[in-house]
Amino acid sequence: MAGLTLAAIGIVYGDIGTSPLYTMKEVFAEHHGIAVTPDNILGVVSLILWGLIVVISLKYVSLVLRANNRGEGGIMALTALALASVTPQSRWYTPVMLLGMVGAGLFFGDGVITPAISVLSAIEGLEVATPALKTYVIPITLVVLVSLYMVQRQGTAGIGKFFGPVMLAWFLSLATMGLINIIDNPFILNAFNPLHAFRFLVRNHWFAFIALGAIVLALTGAEALYADMGHFGKRPVRLAWFAIVFPALGLNYLGQGALLLGNPEAASNPFFQQLGAWAIYPLVALSTIATVIASQATISGAFSVTQQAISLGFLPRMLICHTSESEKGQIYIPLVNWLQLAAVVMAVMGFGSSSNLASAYGIAATATMTTTTLLTFFVIRFGWRYQIALALLATTFFLMIDIALFSSTSLKIVSGGWFTLAISAVMVTIMLTWRKGRELVFLNIQRHLIPVQDFFQSLFVSPPHRVEGTAIFFRAEGDGVPHALLHNLLHNKVLHERVILLTVVATDIPHIAEPERIKVNSLGQECYQVSVHYGFKDERDIPLALHRCAEFGLDIDPMTTSFFIARQTVIASPNVGMALWRERLYAAMARNARDAADYFRIPPNRVIELGTQIEI
Repeated sequence: MAGLTLAAIGIVYGDIGTSPLYTMKEVFAEHHGIAVTPDNILGVVSLILWGLIVVISLKYVSLVLRANNRGEGGIMALTALALASVTPQSRWYTPVMLLGMVGAGLFFGDGVITPAISVLSAIEGLEVATPALKTYVIPITLVVLVSLYMVQRQGTAGIGKFFGPVMLAWFLSLATMGLINIIDNPFILNAFNPLHAFRFLVRNHWFAFIALGAIVLALTGAEALYADMGHFGKRPVRLAWFAIVFPALGLNYLGQGALLLGNPEAASNPFFQQLGAWAIYPLVALSTIATVIASQATISGAFSVTQQAISLGFLPRMLICHTSESEKGQIYIPLVNWLQLAAVVMAVMGFGSSSNLASAYGIAATATMTTTTLLTFFVIRFGWRYQIALALLATTFFLMIDIALFSSTSLKIVSGGWFTLAISAVMVTIMLTWRKGRELVFLNIQRHLIPVQDFFQSLFVSPPHRVEGTAIFFRAEGDGVPHALLHNLLHNKVLHERVILLTVVATDIPHIAEPERIKVNSLGQECYQVSVHYGFKDERDIPLALHRCAEFGLDIDPMTTSFFIARQTVIASPNVGMALWRERLYAAMARNARDAADYFRIPPNRVIELGTQIEI
């Protein structure tokens, strides 16, 4: 438990753990119009403390972590759980699926801003040391970020074991600095009284509402702790939060408030001025390492969400590299890595400072929080069968907070929020197009469907010539006779002595137990229907799965087995289906999707591809 808790500190809490670098600085930035007065300082610190208590401790750590999909968390796991709760026949199924796509899109947008603002805010500490280094901040930030993305293909298995101790040192440093400043000015402890937060909101009216958009930066990273729960389990994540992370963050925000009570001029960058000039360079070094770790967790999260989205049918197949032989969660997706790096570099160079990036940061985080709250409602109401009144009461309470925070951050759409919303909109459009395109392809196939049982009965009335070996034909769920089988009979006029129709079944749970992986049904005449079941976090390895067929009396020799795969060429049509540009987008994605044989780890020398054209 101690080891898991230490690892959770390093992986789960990197994002929220680096928020003290920029939160207080942004709240008291000149353009927010909040004067650095004792009343305002107490109000801001009180809002941050109670935000951590209500949003993080109560909502995420206590409630949302319970909404796990067989131990797995994150927006995709929550979406799968919510979809399973309402069932495909429900009128809520499509809205819940759309919510999940929006949440995933927002996660991708948030994943671009997190590395940019975290590393940039750490390097900006050099400006506090000496203004002469200001011109070097952007180049150094870009070097750190590019280096981070370039080493992704090596995996984090080797360096991951250092994340926990480094982040533990980071949180102990936060707590120590906070305690030193609290001892100098213990008056700041009055911020625990929530009346100070309420009075701050009432006294400052519009300016307080604007400031909420900066205060929410203290809460970013909540989705990360939920997404990474599957690696450690609920208990270590909760223990790490209540024993280490929350006390350290609370003490540091209180300490920064105490510093500002005695030295209001420190509001320009209170984090790096907590201990005086001598500590700036060590803090820059430590915070840079901490932000790199926080960024690593976000990048790994993007890989994980992409893999889950592919398995759930929201994205086309992509090349997924496994970087560890012992930890199957360690993956690297080249396309996601380089696209995210390009977006991060654009964000750093386009916005130019952590203050400008803060405008783009909050809106994605608060929108994702809102999406999580809505999805959780469907889980607790339809999945857990809680009474409607209790489900509505809990959802309404958290939804009011989410909407207030989102409304505040939405004021910054023009000044930067558009960036993450644009990334999210692009991702949602891609997912919607891919999902709808697959439906259109399936409907086209259904119109020409030939029932399997009827086909084999008529086929063996006058059976074709049979040749040695085993032929495996991929067949989608609910599909008829595979096109590849029909083409093989039409052109080669032969049938293998053993024919297997193989269906890969994607489920809405994370993992399928090995004894439940394979189902074999005999169709007669040495023809079989084999179904291979996978969870959305399971690795697709067809040859490995087929070994289990021997338990059902179906021994498959890889050296005498051929895999027949139908390569579908999608043709966009202006008459039916989606808008023409979306059909062309789907056709382009289908054309460039990862090869099925490669995705399912089938040896290339055992594959035969037969082409078909499908109009949508």
